[in-house]
Amino acid sequence: MHQFTPGPTPIILAIDDLRALPRATRIARTSRDGAQLLQEHRDAFIDELWLDHDLGGDDSIMPVVTLLEEAAFHGRPFHIGTVYVHSANPIGAETVVRSLSHWKYHVRRAAAQ
Repeated sequence: MHQFTPGPTPIILAIDDLRALPRATRIARTSRDGAQLLQEHRDAFIDELWLDHDLGGDDSIMPVVTLLEEAAFHGRPFHIGTVYVHSANPIGAETVVRSLSHWKYHVRRAAAQ
């Protein structure tokens, strides 16, 4: 009888100030912590990256988007399966989708889980 051997645990990162996102293996609540979280996984394959646009107060996801864009610009994009944008801010979400799609990241709009 053949036994199923599970593969490595997927890396699912989220940057969101409020949502629980139970599928996420790590959650950052600010753009600063989000950028640090991505840097910690710089050389790993990130299966999913969940991004919220508005992160409370004056904070937004845009510093993280800039980090991702600059990495791609310099020829070292982050290795991400899919970036999910799950913001309640439609204009902000569309800005993130457009910006990251331009740099060939696989981006989808999604409802937060």
